[in-house]
Amino acid sequence: MVHTAKDGIRPAKLPEAIASFLESLILEGSLRPGDRLPPERELALQLDVSRPSLRQAIALLEGRCLLEIRRNGTFIAPILDETYGNHLYEMMLNDPDSTSDYLEFRSCTDSMAAFLAANRGSEIDREIIGNAFKAMEEAHQRAIPDEEAEADTLFHRSIFEASHNVVVLQIMGGLGGVLRKDIHHNRTKLYNRKGLREILLEQHRAIHDAIIKQDAAAARAAAMAHVSFTRAALTEIDRTDARLEMALRRFAESE
Repeated sequence: MVHTAKDGIRPAKLPEAIASFLESLILEGSLRPGDRLPPERELALQLDVSRPSLRQAIALLEGRCLLEIRRNGTFIAPILDETYGNHLYEMMLNDPDSTSDYLEFRSCTDSMAAFLAANRGSEIDREIIGNAFKAMEEAHQRAIPDEEAEADTLFHRSIFEASHNVVVLQIMGGLGGVLRKDIHHNRTKLYNRKGLREILLEQHRAIHDAIIKQDAAAARAAAMAHVSFTRAALTEIDRTDARLEMALRRFAESE
């Protein structure tokens, strides 16, 4: 559902104005990469504009690479090419230093997003974050790794959206595939370590509680502590696995 401007769209150059309005919805995150626009007739009615003007506006946005027209409809284009995210994730899998660099980047973005979400988030934003955390708690109770990882991803995404920072939202939206894959990968490595699931849940609770209380400093500190802990835990697991692999190799060679 596309929300229309209060007084409608009625400037001189209507197609450009429609395009600018839709572009603003994309930039603020109301329309996300992969979302499908309503059919032309329905969207024209929602915006209270003519179908020819809407058609021209869509052509303008397609030319700016913000929309993709496919057989089954018109979709919001990804901000970053999907292959970029795939290459980045493959690099992270093959190079432990790249994973550490990514988490270092996440420490900055997540802490800033949490700070901004606590400061700028609306009541609706806080409700969405609350629902996302509730889903994390329920997934934790069921102890199904994929469900926990998906809930984890949605929780962090809800905070990015609540930051109301266009750059953070678009960059992390463009890296959405990497975010999801990385969380699933990390959760798999951390899942079987005793006590880590409980620690991760409590860290997310601290982020949630600080944002709900609108305590920006606490939200930033909690987000930074969470990513730093994850980074340190993964590094230690990698070191332990490497030592185990070396010990097994030596044992095999001594036989």
